[in-house]
Amino acid sequence: MAEYAKAFGRIVQRRRKSAGLTQEMLADRAGIAPSSVSQLERGLKSPTLDTILAVAAALGRPAAELMQELELDLASKNNKL
Repeated sequence: MAEYAKAFGRIVQRRRKSAGLTQEMLADRAGIAPSSVSQLERGLKSPTLDTILAVAAALGRPAAELMQELELDLASKNNKL
């Protein structure tokens, strides 16, 4: 499970930075605590469905796009093992 959380965190962080947002800005847009964004990005917290949808909306992307990126990230890591 932690592998999924870490991969999702990498995606959120990459998307957030490319959008020019701070963790605080993303948290405000998503309606979650800044500490939650930090924990998500570090893979310390597994996101709920509500959080995934809120973060995706705050990033201006469909949640399905983030999930597809997650699957690709995990698949590429598994192929390298």
